[in-house]
Amino acid sequence: MSISNLFKSIARKSAPSAMALSLVVLAASCSKAQNKQPKQDNTKPAVETPIAANPFIRDMYTADPSAHVWADGRLYVYASHDIYPARGCDLMDQYHVFSTDDMVHWKDHGEILRASQVSWGRPEGGFMWAPDCAYKNGTYYFYFPHPSGTEWNTTWKIGVATSKSPASGFTVQGYIKGLEAMIDPCVFIDDDGQAYFYYGGGGTCKGGKLKDNMTEIDGEMKPMEGLKDFHEASWVHKRNGIYYLSYSDNHDVNGKHNRMNYATSKSPLGPWTYGGIYMDPTDSYTNHGSIVQFKGQWYSFYHTSALSHDDWLRSICVDKLYFNADGSIKMVEPTAGK
Repeated sequence: MSISNLFKSIARKSAPSAMALSLVVLAASCSKAQNKQPKQDNTKPAVETPIAANPFIRDMYTADPSAHVWADGRLYVYASHDIYPARGCDLMDQYHVFSTDDMVHWKDHGEILRASQVSWGRPEGGFMWAPDCAYKNGTYYFYFPHPSGTEWNTTWKIGVATSKSPASGFTVQGYIKGLEAMIDPCVFIDDDGQAYFYYGGGGTCKGGKLKDNMTEIDGEMKPMEGLKDFHEASWVHKRNGIYYLSYSDNHDVNGKHNRMNYATSKSPLGPWTYGGIYMDPTDSYTNHGSIVQFKGQWYSFYHTSALSHDDWLRSICVDKLYFNADGSIKMVEPTAGK
């Protein structure tokens, strides 16, 4: 969620159509996860696999999809929730988890956390913005940004909730101490088990190591150098030994806004080499994505306003993502609304 864009767009609201509200979710049928992380397979599938029509969640408004494949073989998406009627993005609350085993049928595991469960949080609630989740040593760690005071813009904290299940039973443990008031947490666990934490907003992106307890920063957070026009929504994945940091930029031209960019590095903390744009603006004022590999195919998750036609009533989507021979990312053509 963009702090600067919030003020620009607080008045740009419209009610969703009755048709949008009446659409139903594509549903389907979580086994117990193991500590072992799934291996990456960088080969292109011999046969193109189908995916659900976008947006793939249609019975509620969702944004900021954080996608992960856990060792039970399913792909899980942790999403924020836009509340109707929208008031900018300050009413966002009630995180949900969705999962699939075939990219066609999606299961809504329900709500896993809301602002009223955060004892240190903003008394008025809301402001449950883009989350992420990580898994280590038998525990799932759910990271979420939430203000601790009424003056939300300067009181952001990154909360941590834990569970033994990927999609239920999360309990807030507190927040990561010593961080600046920024948003959009991302946690990447490297092949050696070391966890890295990233966050940012308003043009600043920082990263650092997490301690083994996954709730404390190990050392100092440092600026991620080499990014071009960073705005928010940092996400890190790894392919063929190369680290990719993707994010949204500050593009604002002719009514079109955030583009999705990426940079690469041989180190999880940079310095980064700018790679370019991999997704043009959608019909939403914002975009926030994640990139993940599932059953040999890479996917780009993002959100649009294809159902509501309201910048702050968004819907999560996914399309296939491909790489060039040199490792650069090919442009993703969003299919939402087509």
